[in-house]
Amino acid sequence: MVRATPDAQGRSIRLQRIGEQVRHAIAGVLGRGELRDELLQRTIVSVSEVRVTADLRHATVFVKALGGGDDQAVVKALAAHAKYLRGEVARQMVTKYTPDLRFRADESYDAGARIDAILRRPSIARDLEPEVRLPQLTDDDDDSAQD
Repeated sequence: MVRATPDAQGRSIRLQRIGEQVRHAIAGVLGRGELRDELLQRTIVSVSEVRVTADLRHATVFVKALGGGDDQAVVKALAAHAKYLRGEVARQMVTKYTPDLRFRADESYDAGARIDAILRRPSIARDLEPEVRLPQLTDDDDDSAQD
């Protein structure tokens, strides 16, 4: 029996590699503007991650509409084009199965922004001391570096 090699989070490296292939294929289609959908053509969509099930039958695609777009509208538009996208993924991958695609809004950007806002609060920032403080460069330092 062959065992999958897990990464630090316990996910199979093989599944991650296949997820990356799916991600690149979908991002390529979106980047080239191949989908005939007004919303998707005027919105920049980031495909941040693809999680593939162990049997390779399903893939969850996490997307984010950049520039203040409506994530749920983008998810709905992508779901409407799921068959076409699956066909494009199948053309670019060499696997026995091509996973069915499910689209979800990526909440990690929002979570990161919330954490950043918390860390920037004055009451929190004063308790966070940088481990290494870099010296400030002056104009005199710049001149001596050029010599």
